[in-house]
Amino acid sequence: MKVEIISPVEKIYTGEIKLLQVPGSLGSFQVLKNHAPIVSTLREGVIRIIDQTDRESRFPVTGGVIEVKKNRIVVLVETVKS
Repeated sequence: MKVEIISPVEKIYTGEIKLLQVPGSLGSFQVLKNHAPIVSTLREGVIRIIDQTDRESRFPVTGGVIEVKKNRIVVLVETVKS
């Protein structure tokens, strides 16, 4: 799956991944290969990514929106906390 995490000021992450976990407004959920199309809002929390080499990355965010369609994921975040 291809993922892009973008804020209003910069591209945070781009790459091929195995798993994405996000803090959805109604609860956390994860996206795996061939996930059904979805658009959801995000609340404050941590976006967790497992890439193709099983390396884990975490991005604390203040909220945003995610779109999943045909193994392509776009996450628009308000801000990423340091």
